[in-house]
Amino acid sequence: MTARRSPVAMVWPGVGGRHRATAVDPPAPAPGEALVEVELATICGSDLHTVSGRRPGPAPGVLGHETVGRVVRLGDGPVPRDVRGRDVVVGDRVAVGIYAACGECRRCRRGLPQKCERLFKYGHAPLAEAGPLSGGYASHVLVRAGTPLAVVPPDLPAALAAPLGCATATAVAAVSAGGAVSAGGAGVAGLNVTVCGAGLLGLLATAMLAERDAAVTVVDPDPGRRATAKLMGAANAVGPADEPPPADLYIELSGAPAAARSAVARTATGGTIVLAGTVSPGAPLDWEAQDLVRGLLTVRGVHNYAPADLAEAAAWTESAAARLPVEALLGAVHPLDDLDAALAEAARSASIRVGVVPRA
Repeated sequence: MTARRSPVAMVWPGVGGRHRATAVDPPAPAPGEALVEVELATICGSDLHTVSGRRPGPAPGVLGHETVGRVVRLGDGPVPRDVRGRDVVVGDRVAVGIYAACGECRRCRRGLPQKCERLFKYGHAPLAEAGPLSGGYASHVLVRAGTPLAVVPPDLPAALAAPLGCATATAVAAVSAGGAVSAGGAGVAGLNVTVCGAGLLGLLATAMLAERDAAVTVVDPDPGRRATAKLMGAANAVGPADEPPPADLYIELSGAPAAARSAVARTATGGTIVLAGTVSPGAPLDWEAQDLVRGLLTVRGVHNYAPADLAEAAAWTESAAARLPVEALLGAVHPLDDLDAALAEAARSASIRVGVVPRA
């Protein structure tokens, strides 16, 4: 199989600028690389923060990092394997991980490839350094060696497949950090769990926890998203001013500074706090050391994920797909060349995700 058309990438010039379509000569993947033709890219909240100027971003650059597509070309050399040990071949439908790691540095050897000393992140690199097929807002992505890939079945809805390499795998990492996910384990059965945020991360984490018989309370200011949380299995969904039950496990996925600051006060003695949503400055914490000591609390930070988390995410999504309200998770889907309109809609609407697709 070969690429059906010449690649096109949507280049972001910087805050306030409009994306421009840039034609690209079809690349020849190097050994270990793959050229993936994009089926669907979904808009993550981090890209909304970038285009609005709330977080630094590559300008000019190609944004986007939640992508599913088909392998149309492979580099020479050994056949790459996905995160579940499957050979990746031309024609496979794959979810692309958010990063590429070297596999050789000290952090990679410690099992922290998501913090590789030579880390490359899709949709987060300057155009001059990474080239145009380095983000999901393109017709193709040139997947580098060391990128976690998950081969997914043809019937898995694209709305669930595209976020696997970002939101879903990160949700697995956050839930796992709380001791709740391990090869189908049920470590949270009967426990009170608070999930802060009913964006896609929080909704997916809620579904994972609820199916393990946790009593999940979701905290979010938006009534529509609270309703979606109930569809995902939440026992309760409340606003930020409401007081959830003391949590045996408290997972912060909203990025709201107040949610991080209130973690200790809202966690029961002996509980675990997982902070995964607060990835930007502006959330200083006022906990005292004695709060942790006397409360016997465990605090974990989670940023991105390891390949095993993507493997767990793919397996869980395939098993849960029929039970998930897919139509509630993906709103409008725009053509790739209408990317600015898609980003504007994602910023102003209550949709959990908005999608973009290349034209045929």
